[in-house]
Order: sequence, then C-alpha cells, then structure tokens
Amino acid sequence: MKQNIPYITLIITGAALLFASCNKLTENPSSVIIADQFYKTQSDAVSAVNAAYSSLNSDPAGDFPLYGRQLNLLTENGSDNQIYSPSNTNPDVRALGTETYISANSRVQKVWQQLYYGINRANIAIDKIPAIQADTVVLNRLVREAKFLRGLLYFNLVRLYGAVPLVLHDPTSIQLKDLQQPRTPVDSVYLQIVADLKDATSLPKTYSGSDKGRATSGAAHALLAKVYVTRQQWPAALTELNQVINGGYGYSLFTNYRDVFQKPTKNGVEHIFSAQFESNLGAANSVQNLSQSFSSFNPGTLPIDIPADQNLVKLFSTNDTRRAVTFYSEVYNAATGKTVVYSNAYTPYFNKFVDYSLTPLTTQSQSGINYPIIRYADILLLYAEVRNEIDGAPLTDAYNAIDQVRNRAQIGGLTKGLSQSAFRDSVFLERRKEFIQEGHRWFDLVRRGGTYLVDALHTLPAKSAASDKNKLYPIPLIELQQNPKLTQNPGY
Repeated sequence: MKQNIPYITLIITGAALLFASCNKLTENPSSVIIADQFYKTQSDAVSAVNAAYSSLNSDPAGDFPLYGRQLNLLTENGSDNQIYSPSNTNPDVRALGTETYISANSRVQKVWQQLYYGINRANIAIDKIPAIQADTVVLNRLVREAKFLRGLLYFNLVRLYGAVPLVLHDPTSIQLKDLQQPRTPVDSVYLQIVADLKDATSLPKTYSGSDKGRATSGAAHALLAKVYVTRQQWPAALTELNQVINGGYGYSLFTNYRDVFQKPTKNGVEHIFSAQFESNLGAANSVQNLSQSFSSFNPGTLPIDIPADQNLVKLFSTNDTRRAVTFYSEVYNAATGKTVVYSNAYTPYFNKFVDYSLTPLTTQSQSGINYPIIRYADILLLYAEVRNEIDGAPLTDAYNAIDQVRNRAQIGGLTKGLSQSAFRDSVFLERRKEFIQEGHRWFDLVRRGGTYLVDALHTLPAKSAASDKNKLYPIPLIELQQNPKLTQNPGY
C-alpha cells in the first residue's frame, strides 16, 4: 500500500475534532478545496481512505507518528519492559517511565489526539464515500477499510483511557458547544468496535502491487479475536482465531525471526497488518525511533538509544534466537569496516527496528521498516491462551500453538503436564519475549486483571509509584478544560 501520500488541505465543516486535537490552519482562499467539491470520484475515495491510513505512520504537526514511537511510550515505556533513555531530558517521557505522569502529560495528550485524528479521517471516508458515483465494489471495500481503521483506533483508545467520547461522524458544526461530548460507556464503545470489525471481515483476503498492506478480512478477524480476548469472551475469540488460522490466508511464521523486522521481508507471510513505512521520509516518519536514538543511529560513539533493562535480557536463554534480534551490545559499522562493542552501564540496546539494509547504518532516520501491528505469532499465542481458558487446562492444541513460536526461537517445546495457571503464565511470558517493543506489554498486563500490572511495575525500583490508577491513562487535561462534559479517571 502506498503510504507516502501528500496531505490535501480541506476546509471541511467540523473537520477539527475534539478540541485540543485541532491544529490551527493558515487559510489560503486561493488554494482550498471545499468538501462538497472534493468527494466526487473513485480517486477521491481512495485518497480519503489513504488519509486515514496515514494517521498510523505520520503526524499532521510533524511530530513522531502514532505507530513508530508515540503509542510505545505508553505501552512499553509505561510497562515493566523499560524505563526511559538516560539521555532523555523530556520530563513527560521520564514521567511515563516512572509512573509519575499526570493529566497534563504531553505524550498522553498526543496519543489521544493522534487516535482521534485518525478516527476523524475514517469517519469522513465512511460518511462521504457512499455518495460517490463510481464502482460500488471498490467503494464498499474502501468503506470497510475505513471501518477497520476506526475499529483499531477505538480499540486503542478504550484500552488506554477507558470510557471515551464515541464520535462516528464528521461534525457538522465547529461550535465548541456542539463538539463537546460526554464519555461513552466502555461496553458501548466495544459494541461499535465489534460492529466495525465485523463489517471489515468482508474485505478481500489479499491485495497485490501497491495495495499490499491494506486491511484484509484476515486482519479484521485477527483484530476481532484480540478484542474478544481482551473482553475474555473466549468462545467468540476462538471462532475468530480459527478463521485466521484455518481460513486459507496462508499465514505462517517466518523461519528467521529477524525477517519480521526487516525491509526486504515486510508485508510477508507473518504480517497480518502493519503500519506502512517507506524510506527517506525523515525521522518524524520513521519506525527507527522505537529502538534507536531519537535522532539518528551513531555506531562508534555512545548511542542515545533506549536501553534495555538487564533483567529483561535475562529472560532469554542464550540459545533463544530472539535475543540477538531484540538486543545488541555490538554493531558492525560498514562505513569503517569495524565492529563497535558497547560496554557501558546502558547496554544492551533494543535492536529490533535497526534497518540493516541501510548503508551506512548511521542513516536510520531513512528507515523503511514497517511496524507490525498484528502478526501470526500473536494469533498463535492467543490461540494457546484461549484454548487453555476454554478447556480448563492446556491440551494438545494449546501446546502445539505455543510450541510453534518457541520452536522458531529454537528453545524447544514447552514442558507438558502444566496446570491451567502455570500454562497461562507461560503464555504471557512467551508473549513478553516475542513482542518486546511491539506495543503489547502494557495491554497484556492490564487485561490479566488483579494486581498483575502493579506487581510487574514494582519489580523496577524506578516504578515504585505505580498503583491501580495506572490501569488507565488520565484523560488529557486540555480536553477536560475545553469539554466540561468529560470526567477524569480515578486517581488523577
């Protein structure tokens, strides 16, 4: 799918959504396009949906993208997987790493804004495309793609913030009082997510050419499964997982774990849905920011990278092939022909999203690696979890699913005869090792319920401030100030 799409400046009634999510525009009357003049052709419909896709990998204000850094600041930096880069002086980022963030935190606000920005783009597509006179098969597909994206974005919102305003249409008024909406109950938000994703299960199974990377029916079934697992609706989750595994999609694991994270193998057999990135788009549109410095990768000097916690590295046995892919403590610098070994208090560093196809490696801001949002390993581990919950104990199917992931990592199958509880722990441990820096860990800890999140965070001294309130992020302060119908989450 082509994602390097130029922005189209539109004056759309109500296009600015949810107050702080708006960006001030300098109007140029000679170059604007009125909404009613724009949505006329099939090409316009494609552009509208592409704009919704671009909310995943870019930011209208030129900040780091949702997938590529911002979301991970909450789901990885806010988990027990990391704290923050020692070089990072941004107090809001450091607060996320120490569980001391408040509702005025700029990163908490940015994620909220980016999610609603994407939802607004999806809403515009869903509202406008049906009225276009063109190939109805194509138009229906595009609407379903927009619904998939809206479902994905609301799934992130409701898990991060709890009850949130459910906005399903492009606003018809720009008056503040008309834009102010109360929080919608969590159950109602999930009902809409499920409805959108069920519509999206009618999408094509595959695409070719420049359309590769678009949402498929397999991606819709996979995301539905994740929704049902989060809600602990095990039979419904199993139905969707079986659709993904047995639905003729051809999904499988890469033989080599490293291929999940490299440019030549992106949109491969393991990638069910990914945020699409292309080379030469600059640091603000580069997935490299997850594991490399926030500006550029500089082998030969002390990196300004996000360091891994030593305890995290020790989760891996030495023969686990994921270890060398996930972390590095030395790098071969093609520019000098030398291997640089890092031996300081901050090593090892996260390695997954280093684009080794780039020469020299110092140009990581040009990375074209995709960010995997859903991959087949996720489905296999969810299947193992769901079967264990339904059967009351791990049976053959559950072991076979988790062992596919473990065998790819060359650590061998899981010990048989585990209790339901022990197997559940093993699945979550495997998920932690498999998906480091892929935005799963905080969500996994929260959905387990009980004290799992707080207990995990307390294993890191820097996160001693963690409490039950951290099971949700605060509603951003600026949203509360501009919308008196909103209420704050407990503890903030």
